[in-house]
Amino acid sequence: MTGVCGCCGALRPRYKRLVDNIFPEDPEDGLVKANMEKLTFYALSAPEKLDRIGAYLSERLSRDVARHRYGYVCIAMEALDQLLMACHCQSINLFVESFLKMVRKLLEADKPNLQILGTNSFVKFANIEEDTPSYHRSYDFFVSRFSEMCHSSYEDPDIRTKIRMAGIKGLQGVVRKTVNDELQANIWDPQHMDKIVPSLLFNLQLTDSRVRSPSPLQSSKKEKESPAELTERCFRELLGRAAYGNIKNAVTPVLMHLDNHSLWEGKTFAVRCFKIIMYSIQSQHSHLVIQQLLGHLDANSKSSATVRAGIVEVLLEAAAIAASGSVGPTVLEVFNTLLRHLRLSVDYELTGSYECTNIGTKIIKEHEERQLQEAVIRTIGSFANTLPTYQRSEVMLFIMGKIPIPGMHPTLPSTGSGPEGNRMIQVMLLKSLRQVTCGFQTTNMLTALPNSFLDPLLSFALQEDAEIRLLVLEILVSLIDRHDNLPKFSTISIISDISVLKLKVDKCSRQDNLFMKKHAQHLYRHIYLCCKEQSSVRPHFEKLYSLLALISMELANEEVVVDLIRVALALQDLALSSEEMLPVYNRCAVHALSSAYLNLISQLTTVPAFCQHVHEVIEMRQKESPYLLPEDVFIENPKIPKTLEKLEGELLFQQAKITEVLGGSGYNTERLATPYVPQFTDEDRLSKRKSIGETISLQVEVESRNSPEKEEVNENIKIYNTHRHIWLCSPVDSVGVEEQEKERRRQVVEKFQKAPFEEIAAHCGARATMLQSKLNQIFEITIRPPPSPSGTITSSYGQTQSRSVPVYEMKFPDLCVY
Repeated sequence: MTGVCGCCGALRPRYKRLVDNIFPEDPEDGLVKANMEKLTFYALSAPEKLDRIGAYLSERLSRDVARHRYGYVCIAMEALDQLLMACHCQSINLFVESFLKMVRKLLEADKPNLQILGTNSFVKFANIEEDTPSYHRSYDFFVSRFSEMCHSSYEDPDIRTKIRMAGIKGLQGVVRKTVNDELQANIWDPQHMDKIVPSLLFNLQLTDSRVRSPSPLQSSKKEKESPAELTERCFRELLGRAAYGNIKNAVTPVLMHLDNHSLWEGKTFAVRCFKIIMYSIQSQHSHLVIQQLLGHLDANSKSSATVRAGIVEVLLEAAAIAASGSVGPTVLEVFNTLLRHLRLSVDYELTGSYECTNIGTKIIKEHEERQLQEAVIRTIGSFANTLPTYQRSEVMLFIMGKIPIPGMHPTLPSTGSGPEGNRMIQVMLLKSLRQVTCGFQTTNMLTALPNSFLDPLLSFALQEDAEIRLLVLEILVSLIDRHDNLPKFSTISIISDISVLKLKVDKCSRQDNLFMKKHAQHLYRHIYLCCKEQSSVRPHFEKLYSLLALISMELANEEVVVDLIRVALALQDLALSSEEMLPVYNRCAVHALSSAYLNLISQLTTVPAFCQHVHEVIEMRQKESPYLLPEDVFIENPKIPKTLEKLEGELLFQQAKITEVLGGSGYNTERLATPYVPQFTDEDRLSKRKSIGETISLQVEVESRNSPEKEEVNENIKIYNTHRHIWLCSPVDSVGVEEQEKERRRQVVEKFQKAPFEEIAAHCGARATMLQSKLNQIFEITIRPPPSPSGTITSSYGQTQSRSVPVYEMKFPDLCVY
């Protein structure tokens, strides 16, 4: 009876008969649509039969695959797709298991067409939103198989492209199916991400040169079908679905792929990858990517300069995209990491090699390290541009604290750098500071530029190194320029009418007045001393002119204008002085700088008589001495004489004349008539050093002054201070004073090196006792009890003492009582 039931079609179960009826006799005729509708209606009417329908379809498909009847295979998959789209009942889970089993069978086949067919069915399934969750379904096989298809190396390029695109679509389907389903296996686990992300990046690397070039008519269609374009869309979708806790797992495989395939050195692909990442993830998560890149930079500290430069370039682009959210909560840590690698690069460049754990000693290429340093500096500026003003001020202070400043912290923690290493670090960090200050604008200069920042910065203006001085001037100009007037003063020239410049001038605020009252003299002094430097060249004078001009427009009140005019006239006297031994070019340059600035300030003050006097002097110079004007000095081939004759009369700006004409307009004539003389301080002596060794010896000297010494040493210090005062006032005797200073310094150092500890300790105790006794005497003199109207009392020792009487018991004169 069993055999009869198996052979007779009428006795077969209905679902089997319905399934058999959808297959035509000739597979080329395709699915029998009328019978397919009957099967669909039956499945919807009897959902409990859906799992049996799926199992039977699966059985037929397996048999057809084994017999190579691929037409029937296609029909079976089409039927499965239609049933999936139509049925959303609770029994769908069992049917899906049969469906996935058939898809797996197709993906395991050797035929590319079957693999593509299975993938397309899976993609359709992935787009279906199921009504009931699944607790036991696994997609591990599909992740592995689709990733393998993404790396297909099939001989025919067209088929290879189709297989790779199918693999990409399959991965996209897996992500869509699992990323939002908490009951599914976590697709963000490293075991899955390590397969998905490298597969996508492998196809993202494909360029048009590796894909067959399409015909002009088909180019737009081909571009849409290329694996690279499809991969980018899939990669963006994957990253767009990443939550806060999944960013690390998604980015780590990218870093590893770039490492394994040496893709940092080319920079282009790495930058492209992280542009996709930064634009795709949620903006509030962008700082996590930045932190991972910084950590990867630390991990590659021993890699070649090109690799490190590639990572830094990616950081540069990522910071620009992420805007204000790029740095995140650890602002200073970002800059600390970049500065650490900048210093590390300088050390590598100086030593010429470094020890690597895997390959031993590695030789450094100097030009590659320089490129890395420039990339780090640009990246620091890019990060700074994303910060608000108050955070940028903190970063400026942070960088300033890292610079080895003469007299403060001259040595570096790294070994073997020496003076040249310190100089290179100074230059690199000042360049970083210049990048940070670009575009810096603040309404309150006093809080944005505190003493802890401005004083060390100005100390560099006294360095003999011309490059360092120029960097300081550029930083100062960037800080003061708050209305973008700097481009209008990029070159020095005599402007007959400054209205054509369309300058933006605002009234000086109270905060600016306080800033200038506190720091103006320091700025003037450093401008004056920079002009005295023999190593100053055209860029230095151009920046000095810009600095003077910007101070006049950004920070000037009536008192500041008077002082600036005095400084300009003092510069003229400096160029005339024979004691300074300035080269002819520098003298002409200072004259030209002074004339250009006085021409500008005279038009800003709008005093006609002042403008007329300046105009007359400039006209006279144009006729008789054009080498005293910027048009003949600040050019590629300066037109200056070999020697500079003594200048007088109408070729010079007259302080008395300027005082007279400005006094009539209400300016302070007494201050105008007083020539400007810069005040020399210890800062000049500490900063004006050619080597770090001299700075260290000066520190020893300063420490020794504050240490306990014998009485004769104190006398020596008094004599030294007297000599120092004479040296400041009389430069002629400075050579002898310097020799005495060196001898005194040597004696002090020798005394502290050779004297026994007990002697120094005893002297300290004696001096402490003496100090306490003097303080007691001062307190007795200055702190007395208030006088009492009730008189005094006499102690048993015959001394009169004031009696303490409460206020309410005191007897006051009548005139004092109200």
